[in-house]
Amino acid sequence: MTERIVRPTSRLLVLDGDDRVLLMKTVAPDTSRTARWITPGGGVDPGETHVQAAVRELHEETGQVVTAVGDVVRVDDFEVSWDDADHTHGHAEFFVVRLPHFEVVDDDWTDDERTDILESRWFSLDDLTTIVEPVEPADLVDLLRTVLDSSSEA
Repeated sequence: MTERIVRPTSRLLVLDGDDRVLLMKTVAPDTSRTARWITPGGGVDPGETHVQAAVRELHEETGQVVTAVGDVVRVDDFEVSWDDADHTHGHAEFFVVRLPHFEVVDDDWTDDERTDILESRWFSLDDLTTIVEPVEPADLVDLLRTVLDSSSEA
């Protein structure tokens, strides 16, 4: 039996003033090196909270500095199927950050990020409904609709 190794992560739904979401095209930790679009974010370091990790990851991956990311809008627990991953399961907490439109700055990317991140791009909901490449989470469109609906009611 394989040991259960859970990787906690913080993911960010970064929205601009036009309700576009920032996604990064990355290669999966798999020997297939399949590309997929994901939200910014990454692993929670030892001693760090998910909120602290979200703030740090936003800065590292985009160059944007914030002091808060709001409440968790979703939690995903899942099994990892990638054959080259260093963990068997994931625990992801998602946060929403609204920022003016910006271009991603890669000054603080790690060596792995420089290899794995192929592109970053802003997507409207309409764009996401027609994208042919994989998107994670697979139901990102539904999640964004929920987030946008709740923010328009506020």
